[in-house]
Amino acid sequence: MSDAEAPTAAVPARSSGSAIAVLIAVALGALTAVGLGVFGKVHEPQFFSINLAGFSSGLAVKSWLATFAVVLALFQLASAFAMYRLIPGGKAPSWIGTAHVWSGRLAVLASVPVAVHCLYALGFQSYDNRVLFHSLFGCFFYGAFATKMVLLTSKGLRGWVIPIAGGLVFFGLVYVWLTSALWFFQTNGVTF
Repeated sequence: MSDAEAPTAAVPARSSGSAIAVLIAVALGALTAVGLGVFGKVHEPQFFSINLAGFSSGLAVKSWLATFAVVLALFQLASAFAMYRLIPGGKAPSWIGTAHVWSGRLAVLASVPVAVHCLYALGFQSYDNRVLFHSLFGCFFYGAFATKMVLLTSKGLRGWVIPIAGGLVFFGLVYVWLTSALWFFQTNGVTF
C-alpha cells in the first residue's frame, strides 16, 4: 500500500464511527420521545395545574413560558446562522457562541415546567387533531433535544449533523408552541 492510499483507507473508518455516533444519538433520542409518550399515555392524569402569582391560570403560565422559550429559540436560530456565517456581514461577534449556549439552556429550562405539567397533569391526549399533534411533537421535541445533546459530545461528526439536529429541535418547539400557546392566545386573547 502506498502513502497516497493510506488517507483514503482511514476516511471510511472515521465516517463509520461518525455514523455509529449519530445512530446511537438518534436511538437515545427516539427512546426519550417514546418513553415520554408512553409515560404520558399510561400515567393517570392528575389535572393539577402549575400556576404563578400574577397569572390567571396554569394555561396562561404555560403559554407564556412556551412563548419565552420560542423567543429564545429564535435567538438560537439567528445566533447559529451567525456562527455558521450564513448572515451577511462577516465574522460573528466573539460573544455569540456563549450567548447561543445560554439562550438554549434558558429555552429548555423554560420548557421543563410546561412539559412536566403536560405529562403529569394531562398526559398524552388524542381527543382532537390539535391535541394529538401537540402531544406527538412535545415528545418529538424532547427526543430531538436529547439527540442533539448526545451529538454535541461526539467527535468527528460531519459539519451538517449539529445544524440538522438543532433545526429539528427548533421545528419541534415551534410546532408545540403553534398547537398550544398560539391556540391559547387565539382562544383567550393575549392575557396573563
